[in-house]
Amino acid sequence: FYTTQQETCRDRMAAGLQRRSPLRKWLLKRGQGTVTVEGGTASTPASATVPNAATNRIVGRWLLGCSGLVVGAIVLGGVTRLTESGLSMVDWHLVREMKPPQSQAEWEAEFSKYQQFPEFKILNHNMTLPEFKFIFYMEWGHRMWGRLVGLAYILPTIYFWKKGYFTRSMKGKMLGLCGFVFFQGLLGWYMVKSGLEEKPESHDIPRVSQYRLSAHLGSALLLYCASLWTGLTLLLPAHKMVETKKVMHLRRFAKGTGGLVFLTALSGAFVAGLDAGLVYNSFPKMADKWIPDDLLAFSPTLKNFFENPTTVQFDHRILGITSLTAITGLYLFSRRMMLPRRAKIAISLLAAMAYTQVALGIGTLLLYVPTPLAATHQSGSVALLSLAIWVLAELRRMPK
Repeated sequence: FYTTQQETCRDRMAAGLQRRSPLRKWLLKRGQGTVTVEGGTASTPASATVPNAATNRIVGRWLLGCSGLVVGAIVLGGVTRLTESGLSMVDWHLVREMKPPQSQAEWEAEFSKYQQFPEFKILNHNMTLPEFKFIFYMEWGHRMWGRLVGLAYILPTIYFWKKGYFTRSMKGKMLGLCGFVFFQGLLGWYMVKSGLEEKPESHDIPRVSQYRLSAHLGSALLLYCASLWTGLTLLLPAHKMVETKKVMHLRRFAKGTGGLVFLTALSGAFVAGLDAGLVYNSFPKMADKWIPDDLLAFSPTLKNFFENPTTVQFDHRILGITSLTAITGLYLFSRRMMLPRRAKIAISLLAAMAYTQVALGIGTLLLYVPTPLAATHQSGSVALLSLAIWVLAELRRMPK
């Protein structure tokens, strides 16, 4: 009798399972994600262990957001440079300068400080107070954006660290990124100081050192690339690609092309620092010559590559055309291979952006560097670099 009862119960349970609705089956399936402790009543979600896929997505999205803020700082810094506003704030305070002048007396005091430095004496001696307010707010906005970037990195890092969202290797990366943000702020002031110095032997207009400007931009681009790469690798799973010779060649080709794009963007800082975009406003030739007469006018020869506006513009042209050629070759080479869909899209967008960026550069040159077009060209360099990073993320090896 007891055996018959057991069989009847089993039959009823089996019939009940078959009659369950799809919703009930789905809920039961979701419930299988818990681990029951034998001999007890408590159950623990399998996803409670951190870091896991969910926390990686959170960290990845946060890093992409930080990357976007860094792009904003780069673009705003470019506009500040193009409007010649970068030397309007003649001192640096981490907290005190966060509040701009409020009263008329405070504005006049700030303007009076600016009048003691070379830019006003040589270039802007007819400037009025309303004109000063414009360039002051441009520089102030750039500095405040930089502080926002710092907070966006540091505060979530502390929170995620305490919550256990970081692996051991990720902790090292985040310490590096936060330290780089702090270094970037110090480097920015070091750059500004070079434009505030009296230079009696120079007959040029006051400007920041092109070396320090390039270091400031280069460090911002490195911070951006590292944040974007880390975020993408957390969000985008690596593709399972057969490691053929063609794939390995394509990956090396993409790395070299990405480095070339970075170098081209960095050379743009020397163009901006020397106002080299205002010489030889013709294309493809420079004053009806392929190679201008004053290309190596400075001595020693090496000095031309960093201080001669003609050479700096010539180099930027060559690097831009070389980058375009390399990206075109990368696109054509990738068409002959079976690649994942996302990788094909990334390479195609990279090629399209390369041609757009070259067109923007030529237009900026021919129109004598109008601020809106020049700012768009500078932003385009970051967009091109972003797509190059995306391509590398799509082509990366599967982790072992």
